[in-house]
Amino acid sequence: MPVKHDLYQDLGLSKEVVDGRRAENPHLNALLDKYKTVDELVLSAEKAAGSDDELKKLKEKRLLVKDEIAKLL
Repeated sequence: MPVKHDLYQDLGLSKEVVDGRRAENPHLNALLDKYKTVDELVLSAEKAAGSDDELKKLKEKRLLVKDEIAKLL
């Protein structure tokens, strides 16, 4: 069963801290929006039990966005 990925736990920061920094940094805000979109695509692909290659690419994309977010924080 697909489970939503917990970005805040991975970053080791609370939602409040991330939201505070998000409000101050438009690039971070855009990355967080992008992460949410890609995460939702991963969940949809997992539910659909589609192509493993497609799912792998989406997870890699999500990881890259998460890494960019971590660098900004």
